Amino acid sequence: MTLVDTSAWIEALRKDGDSVLRSRVGALLNAGQVILCDIVVLELWNGARGGQERAKIRRITETLDRVPTTQTVWTTANTLATACRETGVTVPATDLLVAAIARVHELDLLEADRHFELIPD
Repeated sequence: MTLVDTSAWIEALRKDGDSVLRSRVGALLNAGQVILCDIVVLELWNGARGGQERAKIRRITETLDRVPTTQTVWTTANTLATACRETGVTVPATDLLVAAIARVHELDLLEADRHFELIPD
């Protein structure tokens, strides 16, 4: 299964979004291989503009399963934040949380955000 980050959803949902990401998200959706998490859903709703975008997001959030944000996820996110700071890097908390969710639930992560490259393995 693949957790699609907000950054990838944005590209996939835009008419002029990155064609490679649009294709990858579409293929994953067609294969039933996409899963959501609550922070991505919140970010999508927070950025929704207009009825057409809200309708797309509603379809996504009503049809795809979600993985839970457990205590283990939060602990992992804290560990990732510490590791980033120790290397002199600050990564947004939302990206740390998404990375932690993917790691804890052993999911592939599809993203279009350079912050994820800064998170140590």
